[in-house]
Amino acid sequence: WWYGYSIGKWEGDTLVVTTGGLRDGGWLDINGTPLTDAAKLTERFRRVNYGRMEIDVTVDDPKAYTKPWTVRVNQQIMLDEDLIEFICQENQRFYPR
Repeated sequence: WWYGYSIGKWEGDTLVVTTGGLRDGGWLDINGTPLTDAAKLTERFRRVNYGRMEIDVTVDDPKAYTKPWTVRVNQQIMLDEDLIEFICQENQRFYPR
């Protein structure tokens, strides 16, 4: 799986990350929402206040969809919580299953 090439820039108080160069045949989620090599993803991260962040994700993939579409994810800060490390390795033969 290839996560593409991402470029970020600030637009006022919003971090805008644009990603392209994805592999054909990928999925956006565990439900199998398709993503092709023609896709461009635009993520907009905006901290609404101390405890909340809005993330708008726009998917523009003319090979998979008739028009671009956007979803909004609202994140809440979780005080006194540990972040869990995520390791993504291809061919994880050396990890016990």
